[in-house]
Amino acid sequence: MNAQEVLDYAKKNDARQFDLRFTDLPGLSQHISYPISMLDEGSFEDGFGIDGSSIRGWAAINESDMLIIPDGSSAFMDPFAETRTLVMLGDIIDPITRQHYDRDPRWIAKKAELFLKNGGQADTAYFGAEAEFFIFDNIRFDQNQHSGFYFIDAEEGRWNSSREHNNLGYRPRYKEGYFPVPPTDHYQDLRSEMVATMLECGLAIECHHHEVATGGQCEIDQRFDTLVKSADNMMLYKYIVRNVAYQYGKTVTFMPKPLFGDNGNGMHTHQSLWSQGKPLFAGDNYAGLSQMALWYIGGLLRHARALSAIIAPTTNSYKRLVPGYEAPVNLAYSRRNRSAAVRIPMYSNSPKAKRVEFRPPDPASNPYLAFAAMLMAGLDGIASKIDPGEALDKDIYDLSPEEMKKVPSMPASLDEALTCLEEDHAFLTKGDVFSEELIETFVSYKRKAEAEAVRLRPHPYEFALYYDI
Repeated sequence: MNAQEVLDYAKKNDARQFDLRFTDLPGLSQHISYPISMLDEGSFEDGFGIDGSSIRGWAAINESDMLIIPDGSSAFMDPFAETRTLVMLGDIIDPITRQHYDRDPRWIAKKAELFLKNGGQADTAYFGAEAEFFIFDNIRFDQNQHSGFYFIDAEEGRWNSSREHNNLGYRPRYKEGYFPVPPTDHYQDLRSEMVATMLECGLAIECHHHEVATGGQCEIDQRFDTLVKSADNMMLYKYIVRNVAYQYGKTVTFMPKPLFGDNGNGMHTHQSLWSQGKPLFAGDNYAGLSQMALWYIGGLLRHARALSAIIAPTTNSYKRLVPGYEAPVNLAYSRRNRSAAVRIPMYSNSPKAKRVEFRPPDPASNPYLAFAAMLMAGLDGIASKIDPGEALDKDIYDLSPEEMKKVPSMPASLDEALTCLEEDHAFLTKGDVFSEELIETFVSYKRKAEAEAVRLRPHPYEFALYYDI
């Protein structure tokens, strides 16, 4: 919608407020609201002032003034607000230079799309991400100088099988949640309402189901779209999932590994390149792939350890990326094999369906940064003609120790991943998609606010291990 169409849409839907949203560096959605009378055609050029110094990873206090410019193409009516509210995403602009702000994650994703088109290798990158989540009944956690704990309560939690009240059985066994019918699947109706709300807000949904873990792990699959649009859609997806659950008195987490001993939340990301409406990843090579697709895979695998800081960006991410829980620790590619970091889905022989699925990402990542970084790694693979090596069609976890030594692996911690990013990020700075300053800011923030903060604090399990030592 252009400016006038947005105004007409707001009037038609009796909007009383409008809400402008953007995403901070770690990937949380932020917003500011105005009376609808503040919105006119000039707003789409002049924007609205905000304080950027209070946003994580953004401007210093002496350069805090920013503008947020509404993007009319993203407009929808908020399905949860009691006051009729029009929602739009905004692009962050420097008020002095009138240039896009380099730390705005959405602008980084847009620059990745521009780099793709300018390179002449393709004109469109499609991304389809599958973000998993847990539905819990209650969550308590705290950390201070002398105590630290978390406690999860979930009606579908296997550990709650001895509940005295509200216990009707029908709980999935660990790693057996994929996918029983109700009543073992407690959340069919809740997911159905989530899907209905997503459709109402303009998302294209393909399916939904219970996931492998107990404790209410679920997945709702969106249809693929262009890079920036898919990232926009992921932010809206998370907003809807959380708020529908909240209305039911439930709480949702996209945290990669909230439960010990069961599968974690992944965000397997399907990717393909197209040119002038034609798919470029279909061919006569392994698994029906083109040479371009194999080089793209080579780029993903070559840079996967550096990518991990962006696509698996939390200390908790590396509790998911361990063997035995369907998480791809080892860097290899294969058709069908879900233990490989890159899988080539074989559901269809259609050239349009040919794609690669990168499995290490998790939904704690900022989708704008994650999708842009994966595209840049793949494009570097094409430009440098990186050979991905031989495919690995065995179950990786059944390989002998000698065979395993030949397979590179993901980092074991966020700190290690950040070091990998520091050492290997030239592929990200091509075309100034990611600036050196942005990468330095990201690494510094993650080290100080997360990796070091967790390392400094005693862990509850350390008391079980060491209290009597």
